[in-house]
Amino acid sequence: MNIKVLGTGCANCKTTMTLIDQAAKDLGADINLEKVEDLAQIMQYGVMTTPGVVIDEKVVHAGGIPERAVIEGWLQGATDKVSGDSSAGACCDDSSSDKSGGGCCS
Repeated sequence: MNIKVLGTGCANCKTTMTLIDQAAKDLGADINLEKVEDLAQIMQYGVMTTPGVVIDEKVVHAGGIPERAVIEGWLQGATDKVSGDSSAGACCDDSSSDKSGGGCCS
């Protein structure tokens, strides 16, 4: 799971980065966490308020610090893959969705 935190370096962006990193460690989630500070790159995602969070190239959050429970929900797919259970904790609500198009269902 690739996660990007979008922001130019404000305190909320740094806190979001730390929260995601700590939650991933606590859950044993296999993630690649990246900080994107370049304004042109941030704008390409259409994020107008930071921090923004992008998971596997899909914007899942913009503006304010996400709550720990929300972050854990995002990471559920990564922990399922680590434990070998690919059916539990799927992030797509519709089982008929195209799971090959990116986002957390890819």
